[in-house]
Amino acid sequence: MLISIVLIALLALAGMALTYLIADEETFMWRASAGTIILSAIFGTLLFVVASIAGLNTATVAICLGLTCFPIGLYWRRDIRARFKHDRNRVGDKLQGATAEKLARFAYYAFFLVIFWLFFERAYFELADGIYTGGSQNYGDLPFHLGAIFSFTEGNNFPPQNPSWAGAKFAYPFISDLLTAAFMKLGADVKGAMLIQNVSWAFALLVLVERFTAKLTGSKLAGRLAPALLFFSGGLGFIWFFKDYRESGKSLIDILLQLPRDYTISDNFRWGNSMVVMFLTQRSILLGLPLTIIVLGYLWQTFSRVEAAYNEKIPLIRRFSVPVLIGVFAGMLPLIHLHSLAALFIVTACLFAIQPAKWREWIAFGLGVSVIAVPELLWSITGTASDTTKFFDWHFGWDSRDNNILWFWLKNTGLLIPLIALGIYLYWTKPIAETPKKPVRNPAPVLDPKLLLFFYVPFILLFLISNVAKLAPWEWDNIKILIYWFIGSIPFVAYALARAWTGGTLLRAGAVAAIAVLTLSGSLDVWRTLSGQVNSRVFDADAIEIAEQIKRRTPARSLILNAPTFNSPVVLTGRQSLMRYSGHLSSHGIDYRPRENDVKRIYEGGGVSEMLLKQYNIEYVLVSTEERNTLKANEEYFKKYPVAAEAGQIRLYRVK
Repeated sequence: MLISIVLIALLALAGMALTYLIADEETFMWRASAGTIILSAIFGTLLFVVASIAGLNTATVAICLGLTCFPIGLYWRRDIRARFKHDRNRVGDKLQGATAEKLARFAYYAFFLVIFWLFFERAYFELADGIYTGGSQNYGDLPFHLGAIFSFTEGNNFPPQNPSWAGAKFAYPFISDLLTAAFMKLGADVKGAMLIQNVSWAFALLVLVERFTAKLTGSKLAGRLAPALLFFSGGLGFIWFFKDYRESGKSLIDILLQLPRDYTISDNFRWGNSMVVMFLTQRSILLGLPLTIIVLGYLWQTFSRVEAAYNEKIPLIRRFSVPVLIGVFAGMLPLIHLHSLAALFIVTACLFAIQPAKWREWIAFGLGVSVIAVPELLWSITGTASDTTKFFDWHFGWDSRDNNILWFWLKNTGLLIPLIALGIYLYWTKPIAETPKKPVRNPAPVLDPKLLLFFYVPFILLFLISNVAKLAPWEWDNIKILIYWFIGSIPFVAYALARAWTGGTLLRAGAVAAIAVLTLSGSLDVWRTLSGQVNSRVFDADAIEIAEQIKRRTPARSLILNAPTFNSPVVLTGRQSLMRYSGHLSSHGIDYRPRENDVKRIYEGGGVSEMLLKQYNIEYVLVSTEERNTLKANEEYFKKYPVAAEAGQIRLYRVK
């Protein structure tokens, strides 16, 4: 774990230097957070290119890390060194002397850091009898990501092929998993690498959301409230919790220690808590979301600035180099989190339409995006098994099913939408004017309230699009776009709560009640995870043992036939499967049914099996309890082949 901490710290240090090229007035924590995200993205993207040519090994990872950390040299520039020293001294000044305000600030960040550590520690852990996850929604996602990680570390899967669907390009955004593999090649273990990356990216997201909200609203208090609204998001599920509490006959403490279910994601609720259904399960968005927020912060800065004053202060070359550089950062999104790029495209197009006078900056930004995004998109869409026509269709109401759409959104988000409307009204009528305690070098101009409302227009559009069409084969995956509507809405909600907090005793009590309604359901689900109440075994001891044998006894690029399930032992080997879990494949737009039928026919044995084994060039066949129960595997047929590995009731037959 120490290795992972050192590597993240190195990326953060180099990334901080890079932030001085794109942002003037920012805090030390923002620079460290943005630097961690930007350098992680650059490192993963560069490593993908180099490893696709030279393979993944310690040397290629070390070389790419060295090249990625090249921005450390910027500290030798006198101006950047002076600004870094100034920011560092400001941190030192804030740490000197114990005051209630400083202790509260420390407690705020320490609280979230502890939450993140305890929460993400449950993503993956090992016990004597196997590999477990503590996430209620992570049972299928953990093996998917482990399959990607081990395909890089054990299978040297470059250029990346889909480990779950042999013969096709790996079009799923895999950079976050490649970064875990890179850390492992430098000596980290898989649990430590995943944990440190997840915690550092989540903490960076916290700081970036806080700063983004404070910038948009002009309220530091709103900024402080925003992360709680994001990380403990939820709807009215807490009402169902109190019903369960009443019916259980248990004490409140007892039921909190044995929560019977999740209260933000179930048949009744689809807008799951962001930590539980996204950040723990979908590692790609944990890197893609903060990277996109960095870009959104720049877009807001461009959208809201006073043009005349800006042109007087900023040299011409910087006015165009900064948007190009920001665009390059955004251009890495196709292999990090593709839906983030789609959301960003809609936001940018709308802002361009609203403010065409700033066309030079918008075009410079677009050029920067295109330099990286276009080659990545061309690479990912050629040779993939995904059917792109399945990624758009008309579908009203998102995942509301048979629910009334208004009741669905009220039940799933609680007071969120009413508070968005209230925040818009309050911002329009009377913005908060906070007087800084100390003079700043470049005070921000007082903004026209209409600017923020116009800036919010594309986020409303994201919400509307997600409610009339599905943007992925599985409609629930629209949440990857809806999260950006949520990110754009949080500033208004936080602003309304901040106004209430400063409005007297009664309004302050109302703000506390509103925060409780907005976060109680999500807090219950987060607590259920981090307190260890969910313990789902994903791989048993026999699966781990045979995986180790397969790694020792088969070539790294072997093709193995196994049942189409998500937790086959093959996942842990880094070897390719002819086919894995149909749920993952269908959500990626892959028509799996013909191959699934062939898999069943192979396991039946006989002449057709022999023909299909040769047709698919299969080298090994796995027979375990899963294959026997779900596919009625004819093991007598496969006994004519030599056994390459065996553990418990699991056998691997070498058929070629």
